[in-house]
Amino acid sequence: MSETSERGGDDPGEEFEDLFNNAPCGYLSVLPDGRVARANARFATWSGFGQDAVVGRKLHELLSVATRIFFETNLSPLLRMQGFVDEVAMDFVTLSGPKMQCLVNAAERRDDAGNLLSTRFAIFLAAERRQYERALVDSKAAMERAAAAERENSELREQFIAILGHDLRNPLASISSGVRLLAQRETVSAKGQQILSLMQGSVMRASELVDNVLDFARGRLGGGITLARDANVPLTPVLEQVVAELRSIAPTRDIRSEFAIEEPVDCDRVRIGQLISNLLGNAITHGAPAWPILVQAYTHDEALVIVVANGGSPIDGPTMARLFQPFFRGDVRPKHVGLGLGLHIASEIAKAHGGTLTATSDAEVTRFTFVMPLRKTQAS
Repeated sequence: MSETSERGGDDPGEEFEDLFNNAPCGYLSVLPDGRVARANARFATWSGFGQDAVVGRKLHELLSVATRIFFETNLSPLLRMQGFVDEVAMDFVTLSGPKMQCLVNAAERRDDAGNLLSTRFAIFLAAERRQYERALVDSKAAMERAAAAERENSELREQFIAILGHDLRNPLASISSGVRLLAQRETVSAKGQQILSLMQGSVMRASELVDNVLDFARGRLGGGITLARDANVPLTPVLEQVVAELRSIAPTRDIRSEFAIEEPVDCDRVRIGQLISNLLGNAITHGAPAWPILVQAYTHDEALVIVVANGGSPIDGPTMARLFQPFFRGDVRPKHVGLGLGLHIASEIAKAHGGTLTATSDAEVTRFTFVMPLRKTQAS
């Protein structure tokens, strides 16, 4: 007896049968008429039918109803066209009832004349993989629902802010009118005049906050900064009025103005006034009280240039990088209240006019510079 015969396990036929039946996947060989010619023990164990019960059956009898329809309408034509398919999801029936979720590779075997001899199926259990993929889909859907809910909540919040800001205008206007009437028509002591001046300043600051909140909410809701441009009305008086108002609010500060504007300027005068008010208010808040604040507005090379400069501590790099972001207030003292929207709104007004707003800062001066073309451009 040869050494090979004594070992017994080296018989090629026995090795093939062991590999076929105990492979880590199921195997089916299906004849052209759709009947199963061979089934390995692995598939028989998974399905619970047994090899003898599987062999001779029609393949569609082993498939779930949905998979049977899919096989006839999609998979079978694809096999005929290209001869193979890879990693197709298919559900097989089992003796105990639950569907067996699988991934299937299939390939046709043909003779030299091209006649179909059989179709071979390699079947892999995929219940855990399908469950994982379903969990991913469900997780993505949950995240999309959460994102949609957050967008809806954000829009509601912004609508609420816009409505609230709009409704605050009327009482502020009434207070402002009352303060003016008292100052003009009533006999008020020096102390009373000082109190009225402080009240008027508070009303102006509140009005600026309302304007900034409304503009920010409008921008977030898609409306952006709206402009009412008019080149026929001079801009200089508007800027002079804004500077005068802020001088009255901060009488102890040295605010100097230099205006040399060659009219006309095609702009929204109210918005430009809002821009310079925000920049000047920022200088009053953050500039050193002992240093003067300089406000310049002039025309040069077909452009309007507005500069607001103040002394004080220089702005550091990280703060400079976020200076025009909404709700960013930097390193401010506790008594300086505000939402951190002023510079952001000023930059949005600059963009709406087709211009730019930039900032520089060193040990000597912090300077904000707004530049816009005198005439309306395509960008604006």
